[in-house]
Amino acid sequence: MVNPQDDTHRLSRLFMAYRLRWKRRRLLLRAWRKRRQITALCDRSDRIAPGAILCFSTMRNERLRLPYFLDHHRRLGVGHFLIVDNGSDDGTVEYLRDQPDVSLWQSGASYRLSRFGVDWLTWLQMRHGHGHWCLTLDADELFIYPFHETRPLAALTDWLDDRQIGSMGALMLDMYPNGALAEAEYRPGQDPTEVLQWFDSGNYMIQRQPRLQNLWIQGGPRARAFFAKEPRRAPTMGKVPLVKWNRRFAYVSSTHSILPRRLNHVYDEAGGEKLCGVLLHTKFLPIITAKSAEEKQRGEHFANSELYETYYDGLIENPDLWCSGSRRYRGWRHLEALGLMSRGLWL
Repeated sequence: MVNPQDDTHRLSRLFMAYRLRWKRRRLLLRAWRKRRQITALCDRSDRIAPGAILCFSTMRNERLRLPYFLDHHRRLGVGHFLIVDNGSDDGTVEYLRDQPDVSLWQSGASYRLSRFGVDWLTWLQMRHGHGHWCLTLDADELFIYPFHETRPLAALTDWLDDRQIGSMGALMLDMYPNGALAEAEYRPGQDPTEVLQWFDSGNYMIQRQPRLQNLWIQGGPRARAFFAKEPRRAPTMGKVPLVKWNRRFAYVSSTHSILPRRLNHVYDEAGGEKLCGVLLHTKFLPIITAKSAEEKQRGEHFANSELYETYYDGLIENPDLWCSGSRRYRGWRHLEALGLMSRGLWL
């Protein structure tokens, strides 16, 4: 006997799949239309080797972070960086021009109206990322994974390829100093975790989003310091930064979710552990107070910037994010022991 309820659920799933397929096509079309907003300053994409692991990023005024950001990911095994600069005036463009493994584009268009740079990167991923494993990162994110000091990214992606796994998730972990943010000292090329030595280990809320089936993770120092009264407004910390790219793929909300939605299945629904990494988030270097004042005025980093004015105000006041529950960063094994990272079956 046919259960009408089963038919209803099946039709509902089919309709959702249809809607998401068209959403993905619209996002790809949008990226194609936005392609004219970026201009190549030094396109070295002809140097991309077959099978090279690529890194895509949109950034503005990140000269301070760039030496370590590039060197860290080079050491992991990134073969080429494809970067869109959004109006930097601090030497970022000049520095990137001199890097032989960087292809650089520039745009003066709105970061917010380009879906926070995702439209520009989607176009570059369509053109250059197809068939490659691709890392999509912000300049203040350092990707780490189990055994990253001794096993290159190529070993990780080979393992994922062998198991026909097309994506890998990561928790964005806010790192911060002990003391007022602007009072720390940092020099270009220094490992940011020598300055930002602390993180929150346990105050995270996790929800599975039914529509895109991605994990929505909130918590950390920003949630407790700036969104304590309205924790659901806090930034989300779950990302899918590493993907075996296909020109038909498209990120939906930064790298928090992607289509097709099977790529968001970076967790084990049965309660086990699945291989995942961490993005060490170096937002809270001492330049944060000045950058927050600038970004509050620009209003380019949130869809509704007015809702985040108190967040920027809090950063401008040069807070101390350290608390009695803060943990000192001691490497990936420590993060794994705390349940913030997992090697899964990659032994």
